[in-house]
Amino acid sequence: MASAPPIVQNPDIRLLGRILGDVIRDLGGAELFRRTEAIRAASVERHRGRADVAQLAGELEALNLDDTLSFVRGFMLFSMLANLAEDRQMASSAGAAPETGSSFAEAVQMLEAKGVGREAIRAMLGQARVTPVLTAHPTEVRRKSMIDHRNRIAELMAMRDRGATEAAPGETLEKAIRRQVALLWQTRPLRRERIRVADEIETALAWLRDDFLPVMPRLSEAWAQALGGPVPPFLTIGSWIGGDRDGNPNVTADSLALAMARSAGVLFHWYLAEVHALGAELSLSSELAPVPDAVLRLAERSGDDSPARADEPYRRALTGVYARLAATAEQLSGAPPARPARIVAEPYQSPSEFLADLDCLAEGADAAGVGGGALDLIRIAVGQFGFHLATLDLRQNSDVHEACVGELLRLAGVEADYAALDEAARVELLRSELASPRLLATPLAPVSERTAGELAIFRAAAEARARHGEAAVTTAIVSKTTSLSDLLEPMLLMRETGLLLPGEAPVAGLMVVPLFETIADLQAAPDIMRAFLALPGVAQAARARGAQEVMIGYSDSNKDGGYLTSTWELQRATAALKLVFEEAGVPMQLFHGRGGSVGRGGGSSFAAIRAQPPGTVQGRIRITEQGEVIAAKYGTPEAAARTLDTMAAATLLATLDSPKLPPEEGARYREALDRLSAESFAAYRGLVYGEPGFRAFFRAMTPISEIASLKIGSRPPSRTASYAIEDLRAIPWVFSWAQARVMLPGWYGTGQALAGFADKGLLRAMFADWPFFQAMLDNMEMVLAKSDMGIAARYAELAGPEGAPLFAIIRDGWQRTVDSLLEATGQSRLLERSPVLDTSIRLRLPYLEPLNLLQVELLKRHRAGEEDPRIAEGLQLSVNAIATGLRNSG
Repeated sequence: MASAPPIVQNPDIRLLGRILGDVIRDLGGAELFRRTEAIRAASVERHRGRADVAQLAGELEALNLDDTLSFVRGFMLFSMLANLAEDRQMASSAGAAPETGSSFAEAVQMLEAKGVGREAIRAMLGQARVTPVLTAHPTEVRRKSMIDHRNRIAELMAMRDRGATEAAPGETLEKAIRRQVALLWQTRPLRRERIRVADEIETALAWLRDDFLPVMPRLSEAWAQALGGPVPPFLTIGSWIGGDRDGNPNVTADSLALAMARSAGVLFHWYLAEVHALGAELSLSSELAPVPDAVLRLAERSGDDSPARADEPYRRALTGVYARLAATAEQLSGAPPARPARIVAEPYQSPSEFLADLDCLAEGADAAGVGGGALDLIRIAVGQFGFHLATLDLRQNSDVHEACVGELLRLAGVEADYAALDEAARVELLRSELASPRLLATPLAPVSERTAGELAIFRAAAEARARHGEAAVTTAIVSKTTSLSDLLEPMLLMRETGLLLPGEAPVAGLMVVPLFETIADLQAAPDIMRAFLALPGVAQAARARGAQEVMIGYSDSNKDGGYLTSTWELQRATAALKLVFEEAGVPMQLFHGRGGSVGRGGGSSFAAIRAQPPGTVQGRIRITEQGEVIAAKYGTPEAAARTLDTMAAATLLATLDSPKLPPEEGARYREALDRLSAESFAAYRGLVYGEPGFRAFFRAMTPISEIASLKIGSRPPSRTASYAIEDLRAIPWVFSWAQARVMLPGWYGTGQALAGFADKGLLRAMFADWPFFQAMLDNMEMVLAKSDMGIAARYAELAGPEGAPLFAIIRDGWQRTVDSLLEATGQSRLLERSPVLDTSIRLRLPYLEPLNLLQVELLKRHRAGEEDPRIAEGLQLSVNAIATGLRNSG
């Protein structure tokens, strides 16, 4: 294997690293600084092959518990600052060469060069929908206070790029950056209390307020310039926070109402500020500029009779717009605006009423030659955000729906034992009930707390749609969809709460969306959707909405079948679903339930969208964003703009320039993947579910139990009280393996399959010609580069001698996977084709290894029963620091 080239360090990392070192020396003391530097130097020398682990271990053993806590914080902050520097580098010309077509403007140019005209692009965008969906899945271990200081440093570095020398009069930029680093050093990185749903809502709102609200309208404006005409509002934002109750009993109807009210508060604060600024700008006098009659009428209706503005119809009109908007804000958020209106006015009844007033003003301003600017941005924003800001999805597990429906049927005397019915009988019964207007729930027969809670959240959704507009809540996602009845049960709950109009072809207010997660569920998805679309009214309703959505889950399919099988079954299911939807004449919209780690669908979103089967994107895609990925991809307005622009570009190209393999090659490649998947599945299942003692080994080797104590999410780590891997949530499963530097969910099984495949030339051809296979191996390569079997061996010692045979299987599988990947990709070492990523990972390794070694020692002491609170704190800090260094670990 070839040796890696020397690391060329980013100059921003040198600057920020120097400032951090100064802060540690000044605030932590010279001795802590000396020891930190000694550990860093020893680790760097080991990775250069000039020292062994004993020297590094000796330096670590010299730390007492107080020094350990300080040391871990220091290395965590270095990783955070290195991440910031790399994000900035990626956004500049000094960063990695962007993927071809990864900006919207470049994608348009590529399509035009291939004969796709702008009118065709605009027509496609008229039916398009691109939506990142923020979830509360707990993989962000940093407090928001830490992220805020990090973002302020980013702002100061951007000022430095623009040539500024002072952050404020008399304060140099470096001094201001040092103050922020000092604040980071002295800010508590860990939460004291477990995060609540209300906290998750506020955290999401901070991202929405600071990054999405100011960025999305400007992006649409830039896209309009690239296309030479207006762009439909195809980019929107979604959220699960306050509506996702799958396994989270803390999400209730009150959570949903709180999420909607707080979202309205943030959104209307922005709207009101923008309208107020417009009032200052549009000072046109009717004595100097022609004013359309529609603007004059709007001014007369405003109630603004100030003599000072008698000849300023735009300002008078905006006084009325502001007053109506302020009344709407108070009605929807429950709080008066910070800047009260001058006059009393009726609230707007819908976003379209607000937009109509803005359109009226825009037409007049355009005629006067002063149109565009802020007025156009607000109009774009209304199309994207309405009166709700982010569309909130409902999500619940099918088992809960089944239990609630069974209880309602029993209490109403319709069916004593719904759970005992076979699938055909369930479907027949549910269809009969959905055709009837009779309600099952009655005050005379009170339901259980669980059923009452489900009915309450559907009622809250109906109320949100009535108050904030139908776009406020549009979707009810059914986790663990395994049958047609799973999709009919929530429809019955909708009928009970006024969200469904019963009849032979029931009309539901919310789109019911299946979530297919396990390998078996993905394989059954086409038959289930064929049956669902064949029901009376379902296809017609989907066509009226524009599409029927299907959600596919990366996390549980990976935990179920391993990386290669999960990735391939997702691809196969997507292609098969396309044919089902074409048969029904219904447009399909895919919702990708991706996480940050490769084991949960992570990696380049651009490559992932481009690698979808031809004809499956159709201009519509939704993707979950969560945890540390939100900070990495949307942590600053610049990062958010780049991420959203890339997502839009990928969707454009995947729809209008989807790469297609020649039929003969496609068939040969797919047949090869079928064989590889079968081998990988057998190897993965054989280890994770077949080896005796594997569950106990996993819990002993990784910090899974300690991670469960982190206060990073409002929901439990398991759906049930079971310790079975099947019942463990995918996030702690992946997160734990990452902490131990094994990364098993991102590669295990693939190496055995590739090594055993006889036709190596075919594998190389697949990698060269097939974007799907290339993206799959590229993502796995990143995971292999971040793993370290030497470090993992230290964690394996925690499982005792009985764990040694299992770790030997993992270690041998890792080496086989590395060797097979290099052979298939034609490389002599990992990441040879990706020098920027290679540099990024190798820069971090000397900072990760000491953290891992300390974590192992702290785990030993914690599990031995030592009760010093600094041990538990050190463990949690180490989890935080390692996750920060790895970036996409959950």
